Amino acid sequence: MKRLILLSLIAFSTIAISNDAEAQILSTKLKITVVDELGNVVPDAKVILFANEADYNKEVNPVQPFKLTDSKGRVTFKKLDTKSYYIIVRKGDKDNSGGGEVVSKLVKGKVNKANIVISDGI
Repeated sequence: MKRLILLSLIAFSTIAISNDAEAQILSTKLKITVVDELGNVVPDAKVILFANEADYNKEVNPVQPFKLTDSKGRVTFKKLDTKSYYIIVRKGDKDNSGGGEVVSKLVKGKVNKANIVISDGI
């Protein structure tokens, strides 16, 4: 009986350690897909990520350098903290002001996804 309990504790400890190791190996990411008001993907849109509302409002201190969306309208930010982020997306006269400016708290060690719609505001 003692041996069974000991083996169970060892197995549980091994699982807990492997989960922690996996979370350390897998960084927290945010994959953003940018679309226009018609649902078409938007390549070469400038995406800027901010850690708080004050920086977002002043457009200072981005979390990482801005990224441009690829041909499928996607961009991925890696090695992020598990928190909410403020996002500015612009291309030409279109942006995401008025909607899709905050992404909910990210899940640690996962690829978190968000779709952002940009329009000319008209």
